[in-house]
Amino acid sequence: MVGFTVPAEVTVILLDIEGTTTPIAFVKDVLFSYIKDNIKDYLRKHWEDEECQQDVGLLRKQAEEDSHMDGVVPIPLETRDGEEEIERVIQAVVDSVRWQMSSDRKTTALKQLQGHVWRAAYENGSVKGELFEDVVPAIRKWRERGMKIYVYSSGSVEAQKLLFEHSTEGDILELFDGHFDTKIGSKVDSESYQRIATSIGCSPNNILFLTDVTREADAAEEVDVHVAVVIRPGNAGLTDDEKSYYRLITSFDELFLPPST
Repeated sequence: MVGFTVPAEVTVILLDIEGTTTPIAFVKDVLFSYIKDNIKDYLRKHWEDEECQQDVGLLRKQAEEDSHMDGVVPIPLETRDGEEEIERVIQAVVDSVRWQMSSDRKTTALKQLQGHVWRAAYENGSVKGELFEDVVPAIRKWRERGMKIYVYSSGSVEAQKLLFEHSTEGDILELFDGHFDTKIGSKVDSESYQRIATSIGCSPNNILFLTDVTREADAAEEVDVHVAVVIRPGNAGLTDDEKSYYRLITSFDELFLPPST
């Protein structure tokens, strides 16, 4: 069954981004492609910046932790002066980032650098965050009814804010009460949802989580978070069992708030 009435105890709606508020194609074809095409130029331009060096340090540490994995690319330290040495290290960073992305890694180190590259792209107008057309009107309606709206995405909080600040609908950051990323835990770890509830100051059963990923839905349900699985163009298909088990929506318009008391 598609569409359902939000349980009366729900006071918080927690939103995924990719495949929920935003087309997967935008993330994969626009944002990820921008990283692959522009990462080297970004590193060259910002190499001496403290922020960039912190990002590289995190990626180097991540590569060390991943040393047991096939294909991992170590990132060496600079051992001498000169542009040739810098280029050697930059190329290693580029290769490491591309390996993580090709392996669909969602490490904090990768997401942090991606967020900084996207910040430059959003600010210079190269990229605008794409939203499904039902998203903004629905969020405004929910807020008018007193709902709190939070975001939980594997993308960094900074990347989340950039998408909503520089969106095709303008700057809509004011519509959100807060943001969470993988620093609070993996999206397929049930404890992450308990931590989110604690951070917000509510019980897990006061939250409705909207996601397109059933493993995330299962993790949230384990701690009594309400869940709806979002079906959007380009999202992964669901099995017949999943279709019968989960509450499903194809648009935010299909969430019906209970009558006001």
